[in-house]
Amino acid sequence: MPDLPRDREQEEVEIACPGATLHGILGVPAGAEGVVLFAHGSGSGRHSPRNNYVAGVLREHGLATLLLDLLTEGEEFDRRMVFDIDLLAARLAGATRWAAVNPKTQGLRPCYFGASTGAAAALQASVTVRSAGPAGPGIQIAAIVSRGGRPDLAPSSLDEVDTPTLLIVGGADIPVIPLNEGAVKRLRCEKRLAIVPGATHLFEEPGALEEVAHLAADWFVDHLKGARTR
Repeated sequence: MPDLPRDREQEEVEIACPGATLHGILGVPAGAEGVVLFAHGSGSGRHSPRNNYVAGVLREHGLATLLLDLLTEGEEFDRRMVFDIDLLAARLAGATRWAAVNPKTQGLRPCYFGASTGAAAALQASVTVRSAGPAGPGIQIAAIVSRGGRPDLAPSSLDEVDTPTLLIVGGADIPVIPLNEGAVKRLRCEKRLAIVPGATHLFEEPGALEEVAHLAADWFVDHLKGARTR
């Protein structure tokens, strides 16, 4: 695991969602224009060393970050809930609406970083929050990055995603590569598949996680700039 970049001020936050109170870690650097919400994979959470490293790099690039636990402590060991993409996406959508009105993130364009099953939740949530409804006005997600993602777990949403999406997969993560290749064929939005040579599913090899972090930062910054220009 590489050393974390120099940290910015962060705080623990609580987000009320139907049926649960979610816990997160919010970091907002000065001058941020976007906020990246993290949807972790199964068995991981807001204290994940890998996602905290990526979040640190994103903050160094001027992006706010919100690392989320989409399941409560009592739910995270229930395998049915770990793979309940509808539930995870609904809670990520709720956290997105929270960020839209929170004084520290209000006005920041939202982005998603999803890992493993969290990537499926991010893709589905991007479709969910786009439509206005009883929960509030529609919100357009500026960009999505998937790390070792399982986009195949959100099959009904792939054709509807209109957010620029970067899918990052390890070159040695053999079972996951075709799942992402299939998603690229179905996605109708701007999309890119980036394969990190020699990396396995957790990107534990030297230099692999750094490459993920910088690919993600470039994708988010470029698309936030594009959104501002439009």
